[in-house]
Amino acid sequence: MMQYSVLDLAPVPEGVEVAQALKNTTDLAQHCEGLGYHRFWLAEHHNMPGIASAATAVLIGHVAAHTKTMRVGAGGVMLPNHAPLTIAEQFGTLAALHGDRIDLGLGRAPGGDQAVYHALRRAGSDDFPADVAELIGYLGDPREGAQVRALPGEGSHVPVWILGSSLYGAQLAAHYGLPYAFASHFAPDALEQATEIYRRTFRPSAHLAKPHFMLAANVFGAESDAEGAYLRTSMQQAFARMRTGTRGKLPRPVEDIDAVIGAGVRRSVDQMMAVSASGSAGKVREELQGLIARYQPDEVILTSQIHDHAARKRSLEIAAEVMQTLKAALA
Repeated sequence: MMQYSVLDLAPVPEGVEVAQALKNTTDLAQHCEGLGYHRFWLAEHHNMPGIASAATAVLIGHVAAHTKTMRVGAGGVMLPNHAPLTIAEQFGTLAALHGDRIDLGLGRAPGGDQAVYHALRRAGSDDFPADVAELIGYLGDPREGAQVRALPGEGSHVPVWILGSSLYGAQLAAHYGLPYAFASHFAPDALEQATEIYRRTFRPSAHLAKPHFMLAANVFGAESDAEGAYLRTSMQQAFARMRTGTRGKLPRPVEDIDAVIGAGVRRSVDQMMAVSASGSAGKVREELQGLIARYQPDEVILTSQIHDHAARKRSLEIAAEVMQTLKAALA
């Protein structure tokens, strides 16, 4: 049965300080647990004033400590920034504290620019497939004669996912027999081809018997279509600023997005956000149903980057109600 989950970046809206943003993320996680969401994932980003999830494992531990049953994890950790042993120890510790509720999604991007990569002083391997294999090895059963062990971590078997927005991640996930999450909420261009490759070339493994594909989508649910479009303008502005290298907190929504970023930029941003559902419950249902019918995901992960915290909670309430009805229809 198809699950529905949440991706959160611990957004820092304009007019809000980081401490409050982190409280909002914790409150959102508790709210989503009550709504039946299966997972709550946080993503590693650096040097971005509008995102407070840079210390991803720390925030995962905090959210896990303030929830009870929902899975909590990384969507994801940018592995090139870290030694595999370090991540194995972090997530092994999380698993020891919180049991079988922890997920580890791995991405290949740096989560920032080259200046960030240099500042992180990553001096290890730049071979992502080898790093993934090394990390999985640390989390697996004890290995006879191993000179280096992840303690905690060894024997935890924390589920590992591959994240991606290109064909590379799809091929790697299929090769290792791992679940695959596509970043279609901001980079949908290769979505169709990547999912086809992942499913066609998947090799069953000790981790997974058959492919498991997660579709990421933006959702801006509201009481009306007009309000949903209004809430969406915060993310449209944020993506427009990224195109020009202008970093800032999550902008306040605006009535006329074209007047702020220009119609040409808005069309380009809307292409980035093509995998989205915006508006009233009826419109959100129609758009999510269309995405599910087209891509046949095993799981949907929703992100709701909305300036107002109460509106963000309401958006995910509407989305949960929609997903419950869609699940029932698919059962």
